[in-house]
This record gives sequence, structure tokens and C-alpha cells, in this order.
Amino acid sequence: MKKVAVLFADGFEEVEAVTPVDFLRRAGLEVTTVGVTGSSVLGGHGISIIPDIYISDLKADDYDAVIVPGGMPGAENVAGSEEAKKFISTIYERKELVAAICAAPAVVLQPLGILSGRKATCYPGFESRFSSDVEFSTQTVVEDGNVITSRGPGTAAAFAVAIIRRLLDGPTAEKIRERTLNIR
Repeated sequence: MKKVAVLFADGFEEVEAVTPVDFLRRAGLEVTTVGVTGSSVLGGHGISIIPDIYISDLKADDYDAVIVPGGMPGAENVAGSEEAKKFISTIYERKELVAAICAAPAVVLQPLGILSGRKATCYPGFESRFSSDVEFSTQTVVEDGNVITSRGPGTAAAFAVAIIRRLLDGPTAEKIRERTLNIR
């Protein structure tokens, strides 16, 4: 079974974090919620989450993918964590899936060099943080190699379905899309 880590840091965007966790679990993937800033994490809109494990207990060899939700200062808090950056970089270097949404592509992935030479998207305005070798797109979800990026809270369902398609298969992704009434 494929294992996915979702990073939660204070200030995370709740919809962008919880929607992928929910959809991926519905698809049968093993999803671990990871506290980057503590054992209880407070979202940008006042929703508290108690993650399954803390970042220091995370072992990259155990995972097939990482998801980085956006939200501010959530994305900045992930970017400020040496442990989170090392985990994301290790997953990327192993050619496993790295997925980020909203501010996270620009705030977390860009400084790590993960978007270099790739096509990517992010929350409107954050593309100004992309280096000149990143091809910015306004598509809802952008897939380029082992990287998936998406725009924001309203695209979280499509983002989750794209991750399922990548980690499992098209029929499973389509089944989850239909069952959640995720309209194209």
C-alpha cells in the first residue's frame, strides 16, 4: 500500500490539508498527518488538528509521497522547518511524488529547487516568487514529472484526485471524484 505524508504547520489552509487526507483515505491509501510545528496544529481559520505523528518521527524511506498544504503562515512555517525541508527534498530526490498547493509551491518548493525547469501553478500572486526557469500556469492542477501543484482551496478536490490518479490509477481516481460529487 502506498504511504503518503501530509505536513501540517500552524497557519495551514484547512481545506487544502483535510480534503487530500479525506480523499486519499477513501481511495485506500495510507495517509499520515504530520505535525511540523507541534503535536496540535492550528489552521489559518481556527481549526485545530492533532496530527498522527510529529515531524521528528518521520522517516522518508517509509513514504511514497508528500503533500504540502498552503495557507499563510502555514507554508512559511513548513519552509522554516529544517526537518520538513529535508523530508520533502529526500522524497523528491528518490523520484517519489511531491505535491503542493496554494502558497506552498512558491514558498516551500521553489526555494528547494524542486520547481526548477518545470511547469507549475500556485495561488494568484505567489508566482512572482517563482524563478525565471519555472513555467507558470493558471491551470487548476499542474503535473510535471514527480511534482503536482495546484492553486488554492477551491482546487483542493481536483488536486486530491490528481494525486490519487498518480499514486493508484485512473479508475480509482474517477470513482473517488464521482463519489464526492467533484464536478469537473
